[in-house]
Amino acid sequence: MKRPRGARLPAPIDPSRVRTVPLGRRASKVAVTALGKPARARASVRAFLAGLPDILAARDLRDAAARIARAVRARRPVVLGMGAHAIKVGLGPLIVDLIERGRLAAVAMNGACLVHDFEMAWGGRTSEDVGPGLDRGLFGMARETGEFLNRATREGVAAGQGLGRAVGDAIEAARLPHRATSILAAAARAGLPATVHVAVGTDIIHMHPDADGAAIGEGSLRDFRLLASVIGDLDGGVYLNLGSAVVLPEVFVKALNLARNVGRRVRRITTIDMDFVRHYRPAVNVVGRPTATGGHGIQLVGHHEIMFPLLWAAVEEELR
Repeated sequence: MKRPRGARLPAPIDPSRVRTVPLGRRASKVAVTALGKPARARASVRAFLAGLPDILAARDLRDAAARIARAVRARRPVVLGMGAHAIKVGLGPLIVDLIERGRLAAVAMNGACLVHDFEMAWGGRTSEDVGPGLDRGLFGMARETGEFLNRATREGVAAGQGLGRAVGDAIEAARLPHRATSILAAAARAGLPATVHVAVGTDIIHMHPDADGAAIGEGSLRDFRLLASVIGDLDGGVYLNLGSAVVLPEVFVKALNLARNVGRRVRRITTIDMDFVRHYRPAVNVVGRPTATGGHGIQLVGHHEIMFPLLWAAVEEELR
């Protein structure tokens, strides 16, 4: 803004009028008691965790672990919602272990988890390099993946199953050589709800000629209603969203709403979001809105292959 001609400049502030306060009376957010401690060789997990600063994400990590441990002790559900990247970075065996030891009450997945869970069980490897295949129109066209998963979907849904149980049973029945890594097979063996929530057209098996839209849709809808029932029993429990930026946060908030709509009381819940970065939908549909009238939401940012094992190591230390 142009100053009018002839206008007087404001006088500088007189520093002699500045007020100060004693440092001892000033509120401070960081104290010496919250500072971290150096790590030592051969330190236990407990000692390592105790040495983390009691500040920001380290405090949130401890809080998340304590809340999960509290739910496990009280026999309240701990439900894992996950994207496929968790499988691709090697977390399948860790999640299988949590299922087998009764730490999880249910697992909810997006559709891509079907692909990577099966391929690891079938051949011990997964995660295709998209670029070279896309150039030739062959991306996602692995024959066995399409045939096995689409057949398991058709046959399982025809038998009254949802997608998760249909594929888990099929992996077990086929005795695939690496089925010990399969989350779906572990859930089927344990009789644990494993639900799969599909957006049609997002998964490679939808490109195959034997994809059955009616079976995919019916199986996924059954799994949604099963998940809503699980969420309806989540009062006092924990929902952990691992690496799903869109599908599972949207599914979770609808499942929660449906459970409340039919009279389930779900208020005292802990929700935790874990991903590389903070995304909008997990922030509002997992952490924020579901806990607005009761409960507590936590966001932990970091690589899945580091943060998820670290979180569960902290949980096991809490449970000791």
